Amino acid sequence: MSNPVPLSPPHPLEVPQEKPLGKVVVGMSGGVDSSTVTAMLQDQGYDVIGMTLWLMKGKGSCCTDALVDAAQLCEELGIPHHVVDTRDIFEENIVNYLVDGYSDGITPLPCSQCNKAVKFGPMLDFARNELGVNLIATGHYARIGYDSERDRHQLIRAVDRRKDQTYFLYDLSQDVLGSVTFPLGTYEKSETRQIAHDHNLHVADKPESQDLCLVETHGSMQNFLDKYIDRTTGNIVNRQDGKVLGTHTGIHHYTIGQRKGLGISAPEPLYVVGLDAMMNRVIVDTRDRATSPDCTVSRVNWVSIANPGESFKAEVQIRYRSPAVPATITPLDDTGSRVKITFDEPQFSITPGQAAVWYDGEVLLGGGIIDRPSP
Repeated sequence: MSNPVPLSPPHPLEVPQEKPLGKVVVGMSGGVDSSTVTAMLQDQGYDVIGMTLWLMKGKGSCCTDALVDAAQLCEELGIPHHVVDTRDIFEENIVNYLVDGYSDGITPLPCSQCNKAVKFGPMLDFARNELGVNLIATGHYARIGYDSERDRHQLIRAVDRRKDQTYFLYDLSQDVLGSVTFPLGTYEKSETRQIAHDHNLHVADKPESQDLCLVETHGSMQNFLDKYIDRTTGNIVNRQDGKVLGTHTGIHHYTIGQRKGLGISAPEPLYVVGLDAMMNRVIVDTRDRATSPDCTVSRVNWVSIANPGESFKAEVQIRYRSPAVPATITPLDDTGSRVKITFDEPQFSITPGQAAVWYDGEVLLGGGIIDRPSP
């Protein structure tokens, strides 16, 4: 694989520009990261335009504070601010996606779906069609490179691996990757806050937001789901002998790999290994039986490389907070839309609905959604 070529210098603030470099639309969430990016790009000489997506319906949502903080910052910096109403898109692509998935006994990953369908796509469309701007920026911790041999944009891990968000960005298209910049990709989080303080941004000490805005709004994923899914009780059963061990409060309250909060007792710890929506059962087993040597992945997006058409080795990450582990990726069809992942060592808690993302070192090669295992 060719070495990635960063599209921006490591610390652009060290090279201020006297003349405008052109227009850039910054996606502003009202938090410290996107606010810092806005100030940084203005310092560099860009003609900056702020944009905030209005995501959720109803009063009291996190969007309210985001809109206010973003608008205030734009006023302080003397730049225009646009609010784009994407509530219907969010409802269809995220709320319905989550409710349908949990009802069906899988654990969907909304953030990658949101980045593709709700955030980056609509933001780039608005920038191009309404503002005549072809460059967008966000406060994500990731980097963009370009492989000249493959004529392909690359998605690369952030320097701050603790904040790296490439796992959630795997589903972005080449068009988006060629039109976006992530100025914070070469910074540590502590540096970002220092830059915010240096610019006297009013959000410099704003606490970190939740990974999922719905959790931040409703207090927990369970509270959110209980608004849409009836709490239908059912049995918790042992996979080995089918013995009923207890009662669950609704399969949408549980996820693969869960141990705590099951309300059951057994000679050894038991973990959730299956969610049977048809029979309304939560299935449990011991940890050593909760591992799997492989899984299949659908809706694959090839990012930094095209579909290779043959098996290859990579490091695979099956959860945001999990380490990438060695595995073999095998395309299952000519299009590469489905692959089989065979791990060098069996993995615990492979969860249908979550993303599996594969890397070559720092470069994200592709990713997709983990399928439900065969019976």
